[in-house]
Amino acid sequence: MARLRIDSVVKRFGECVAVDGVSLDIASGEFVTLVGASGCGKTTLLRLIAGFTRPDRGEIWIGERRVDDVPLRKRNIGFVFQSYALFPTMTVAGNIGFALRLRRSPKAEVEARVAELCALTRLEGMESRYPHELSGGQQQRVALARALAPHPAILLLDEPLSALDAKIRAHLRDEVRAVVKELGITTVYVTHDQEEALSMSDRVAVMDGGRFRQVGRPMDVYARPAGVFVANFIGTSNRLNGRVVNGTVRIDGLAVPMNAAESIDGECVVCLRPEHVRLDSHSSGAGVWARAQIEAFAFLGQSVRVTARLADGSRLLADMPTGRWLDLDLAPGDPVLWSVDPDAVLVFPGTDAGTAGA
Repeated sequence: MARLRIDSVVKRFGECVAVDGVSLDIASGEFVTLVGASGCGKTTLLRLIAGFTRPDRGEIWIGERRVDDVPLRKRNIGFVFQSYALFPTMTVAGNIGFALRLRRSPKAEVEARVAELCALTRLEGMESRYPHELSGGQQQRVALARALAPHPAILLLDEPLSALDAKIRAHLRDEVRAVVKELGITTVYVTHDQEEALSMSDRVAVMDGGRFRQVGRPMDVYARPAGVFVANFIGTSNRLNGRVVNGTVRIDGLAVPMNAAESIDGECVVCLRPEHVRLDSHSSGAGVWARAQIEAFAFLGQSVRVTARLADGSRLLADMPTGRWLDLDLAPGDPVLWSVDPDAVLVFPGTDAGTAGA
């Protein structure tokens, strides 16, 4: 285990600033995920940590050792590639033990480590198979075991599950986290999948334009985003134009009292998660309600995602339990009332909310 520290790192490719002065302190044994859209700088930062490329400015520390000028082979880094990059002419055991053999480790030591990792990654009985004889999920386990074999100080993973189907991906992300947590290894994981980032990480670092927009615990990043970009990127969020007057947020025909908005006065952007929007055919319960019209709906199993049109023309997404939707028996074109829990309203200064439900 080792602490990883990134201090004011900059990387340019010509006129493009891929990584723009980022700093991040990752504790020993911590699992941190870099998440962002394509081109945001997350993979470049991962490659800087690994040593595939060097920063133009800034420092990278592993433990008490500065490594930004240290060659890749001397950094003691484990790397899992997006494509797995397994050696096709080597067996599972051969792939896993490759780095140890390269170090001229004793044969008995190599065999013991391969057996240990096969047990940990559920590859027992597959040691003599070749990559083409394995499923995608099994190949991913081999790539992980190979990266872990030489006891790296830091483990780096570059979108290792992106080539798998949704069900296998959901299963393997739990396995990956369980393995690295059992070993206590400091891990940096790169993905564009917000669900992966939220479910696997101790902390999430949201990147955009080569910078961190927010770094924090998954629940904090989701429930208390630092700005409109994070609220929109992490999960699904309705973005609506509003106005704050004396601590009351006015959204379309709705006036929501909100203490958190007291520091904002005038025009604002309001972000609402679909699960916090309530729909009903008539005013019920506490709170205030406004009128809308059902535009469309999509059945998602346990819930129904409803698209409603507000009086000002904005679209609003709402997630409703399937049973409740069936009870209301609503259809496109029907009038509906909507409301929201004041504690769930996220308000940011500015205008131009963009497309609701983006």
